[in-house]
Amino acid sequence: MIGAGPAGVYSSDIFLRQLKKLGTELGLGTEARIDLFEKLPVPFGLVRYGVAPDHPSIKFIASALEKTLDNPDIHLYCDVEFGKDVTLDDLLARYDAVLFATGAVKDKPLTIPGADLDGVYGAAKFVEWYDGYPTGAREWPLTAENVAVIGGGNVAMDVARELMRNADDLKAKTDIPDNVYEGIQNNKAKVLHLFIRRGVAQAKFSVQELREMEKLPGVQLIINEDDFELDDETIEVAGQDKLTRQMVEELFAIREMAEDMEDDGDVDFEGNPADRKYYVHFNSAPTEILGSDGKVKAIRVERTETGADGKMHRTGEFTDYPVEAVYHAIGYKPAEAPGIAYDEHGAHLANANGDGRITTSADGGEVRERLYATGWAKRGPVGLIGSTKSDALAIVTNMLEDLAKAAEGGRVAADRDPESIDRLLAERGIKPIDFAGWKKVDAFERAEGAKEGREHKKVVEPDQMRELAHA
Repeated sequence: MIGAGPAGVYSSDIFLRQLKKLGTELGLGTEARIDLFEKLPVPFGLVRYGVAPDHPSIKFIASALEKTLDNPDIHLYCDVEFGKDVTLDDLLARYDAVLFATGAVKDKPLTIPGADLDGVYGAAKFVEWYDGYPTGAREWPLTAENVAVIGGGNVAMDVARELMRNADDLKAKTDIPDNVYEGIQNNKAKVLHLFIRRGVAQAKFSVQELREMEKLPGVQLIINEDDFELDDETIEVAGQDKLTRQMVEELFAIREMAEDMEDDGDVDFEGNPADRKYYVHFNSAPTEILGSDGKVKAIRVERTETGADGKMHRTGEFTDYPVEAVYHAIGYKPAEAPGIAYDEHGAHLANANGDGRITTSADGGEVRERLYATGWAKRGPVGLIGSTKSDALAIVTNMLEDLAKAAEGGRVAADRDPESIDRLLAERGIKPIDFAGWKKVDAFERAEGAKEGREHKKVVEPDQMRELAHA
């Protein structure tokens, strides 16, 4: 397995469970060794480094992933990068199957005029900063008083929420490191505009994200009443999907909350005076970022109309909003893998009809034996963390089917010595961090957090992680 985030860990767990259940019938036996390679010094990928630290469910997901890794049949190899420390040939020589669960770390580019101005930021890099990504930035320029966020999904909501966050409140409830606390403490943002291209019924927010937005100390939520004038057909279509219906209902609750905040004298959710304003604009498509002396000075937004079918139409009505920084959260681009074809259109590793079997090209090439993809590496940057579980089950089913046929034909790895990979890494001077090493890092983070009355406090420097893990 390449990648020790949710997709890789879930796939490892499901593979072992399904093998125990079906292995005898398939002639494969019921036991297997899984080696899980991760380029970062620590596991958990998206859960640790891709989701805002104030998500209450994250620690439960991380705990479940850790229980899976604490399995003698799963061997963790952190700080080992595919394509650099080990090659595809290295792995195919030693493993009967290779599964890519590499996720995504880069933004899709913003293509409107002005996107290259100083003060325009992709969400991915900002998320890396506030999540303490090992190779991410350690400082962030939070000097803008007026900020725009572009995007209609959960990442946009995360970015906007962190930009409106109270540093002390965030520190008390999360594992943020000192540099992030200090950065948010000095954040100058007083006004934030969130721009969503489509309407209330077409947004992609989760209800949990919306509820977290509702409880920001010192922040007044402001909405446009016109955005909530939905026709009967739009309401009917939205009601056909449970998650969409729940989201729309929550947005209408936010509309009422925003009205109360204004009526009570511009207060936050607790009725306290608000010193920050958070505007939520639906049917608003940014068309240009305006600059002066190479820096952001405003964002131009076109009013749109969205039909019940989700199709967006432009109106030709433009408004300029004065801002000094723009963050875009319009999607991620999943990572490429050396030696594996990439589907640029779908933004994922090339695989056969989306079934996870790696192909020689993105336009319907031949299936490559013993190579698979799951999660965002398979389907592109869509779906929540929970979606990776259903992905994993489908991929594992295909893998087991193929492995049964391969075993019959003798098409398996040539070097089946379980210690072969350890010898190879040692010869190359590579010192992987295993599960026991991760537990040392985790214990240190918990001890550091306890000193401040917190459950956890992140280590961010990769060299410190290595020193802790190998101690």
